[in-house]
Amino acid sequence: MKKVLGCLRKTVQDFNMIDEGDRIAVGISGGKDSLTLLKALRLYQYFSPVSYELEAVTLTMGFDDFDLTEVETFCNELDIRYTIKHTQIGRIVFDVRHEKNPCSLCAKMRRGALHNAALELGCNKVALGHHREDVIETLLLSLFYEGRFNTFAPVTYLSRKDLTVIRPLVYASEADIKRVAQKHNLPVVKSPCPANGITKRQDMKDMMRYLNQEIPNSSEQILSALLNSKNINLWEKA
Repeated sequence: MKKVLGCLRKTVQDFNMIDEGDRIAVGISGGKDSLTLLKALRLYQYFSPVSYELEAVTLTMGFDDFDLTEVETFCNELDIRYTIKHTQIGRIVFDVRHEKNPCSLCAKMRRGALHNAALELGCNKVALGHHREDVIETLLLSLFYEGRFNTFAPVTYLSRKDLTVIRPLVYASEADIKRVAQKHNLPVVKSPCPANGITKRQDMKDMMRYLNQEIPNSSEQILSALLNSKNINLWEKA
């Protein structure tokens, strides 16, 4: 946890992510990334130079076999209020729309629902658990499927909703996050999504796994290139 917390602290400072009095809604999918983020942000409260409040929010997708009991217990142990918003996004995407490429529509609907939930809770920021590999995989998806160099920004201000999205784990590696989840026995809930593990993003993940085997530290080098590309619009602003 010390290494992940150090990455979070540096990211927050480098991108001025958290201000005095912020109310931050942490999107909890039930996966290792979001649960690690919640725990790290809770620990960071003890030595942060500014004070802020946390809310934990999960969107259900309308799938069966999605038991959040242990996640709720985890949030209670951290003394963070936990809100579950029930949606039918999954059923709309798969059963109504029959989307052949469901991830794009699903992500768009989930973003909208999460942002609205955050505003209902009186939050001015939303924190997401994207890590270093997510940044790189998004860059590769943009390159190969859109013909441009682009990925999401660590901080994005949504003017239409007066809401800021932050990603405090973009410096942290997925491997370190996985170790934290295992060591601290975080209550990870398996994704019930039918497309889990068979997406284009999974293809990019497999590609980077191979690249890191052939060229050690490839992920670190790609992230460094992104951070050094201040004159090139690689970070998605909207």
